[in-house]
Amino acid sequence: MPETTAAPVTVNGRTYRWMDRPLVVICVDGCEPDYITQAIEANVAPCLRRMCDTGTSLLGDCVVPSFTNPNNVSIVTGAPPAVHGICGNYFYDAERNEEIMMNDARYLRADTILARFAGAGAKVAVVTAKDKLRSLLGHRLNGICFSAEKADQATAVDNGIANVLERVGKPLPSVYSADLSEFVFAAGVDILKRERPDLMYLSTTDYVQHKHAPGTPPANAFYTMMSDYLEQLDALGATIALTADHGMSAKTDAAGRPQIIYLQDWFDRALGAGKARVILPITDPYVVHHGALGSFATCYLPSGADAASIIEQLATVTGIDRVLTRDDAAARYELPPDRLGDLVILSQRLVVLGTTASRHDLSALDVPLRSHGGESEQKVPLVFNRALRDIAPGRRLRNFDIFDLALNHAA
Repeated sequence: MPETTAAPVTVNGRTYRWMDRPLVVICVDGCEPDYITQAIEANVAPCLRRMCDTGTSLLGDCVVPSFTNPNNVSIVTGAPPAVHGICGNYFYDAERNEEIMMNDARYLRADTILARFAGAGAKVAVVTAKDKLRSLLGHRLNGICFSAEKADQATAVDNGIANVLERVGKPLPSVYSADLSEFVFAAGVDILKRERPDLMYLSTTDYVQHKHAPGTPPANAFYTMMSDYLEQLDALGATIALTADHGMSAKTDAAGRPQIIYLQDWFDRALGAGKARVILPITDPYVVHHGALGSFATCYLPSGADAASIIEQLATVTGIDRVLTRDDAAARYELPPDRLGDLVILSQRLVVLGTTASRHDLSALDVPLRSHGGESEQKVPLVFNRALRDIAPGRRLRNFDIFDLALNHAA
């Protein structure tokens, strides 16, 4: 391992000071800011209250599409998808004519802050809830990196750590449970106690947020649990920096019925069956809680299609928020144009986008649909247990600024 250096580290055009104490950066999946507000108002999250009162509490914007993979990767690279290349959980490779999960590190186009600090000699640890992120977050990382989902399979050779279940003292959690996120926090506390890493990144799952609105008893219970672990991390002397990959919204009418626009059905009627191809970047292996329905989609049009006319027609559909060309979407949301379709479509806050009615199984939804993906889920918290200073007035804050804020602006 290289000798540790206190020199600043530059990654993707941004320079970061060396840690003056252990830094724990936490991405709380699906954390609409109101979850924290409601838990604090209910007086069930004392450490979160203290962080907001005596540390720093800010709001920022996440990356659009407001999905897990592009935002986690933006956070750990300190850059938007136009730089790192990950613009969804799922995309269409037009050259190969394949629809592909974008969870393999070969799709990354930039180094991570985690790997670069490790390369400079820092002790770095990463714990993620779902295994789909492990390869991306651990790209070129010399350190600890494993998922709660497959904690029982972690080895010293492959993950930098072994006997995780025994160490944490918890059984392997179900991927569809709040326990998966709690395991991440418990593992983080254990690692901070034993290995004392200079830098640690913890990423949870949004199982609770997909099911329960802010202020409900299950949601408050989740944030009570989280606050208890934050208390332990704080007591161990860590700087804590907390943000989210995206917010979360109800996607229903007043009666709780899902509001869905089936875009592939629409294009089949407008252009002919199978002429256009709709891609839903929310798609991943874990669809039980959202049915692969989100508020951002991209579409590949047939050769010769009149894009301007299609945009005009689609924009009149009730529930559509915005229809953009590839270039306009890439510029507006800082996305890589070569991984977008001809059109990018966003739905309004209470509406989701699907392909065809026959492709989406909603039978597993046991509560009203909640999801994300559009601009309506862009606001996220930025909460620290230390005061920040010298932030330029009027600066637009992003979730991927969190390393900069924690390392370059903490008092």
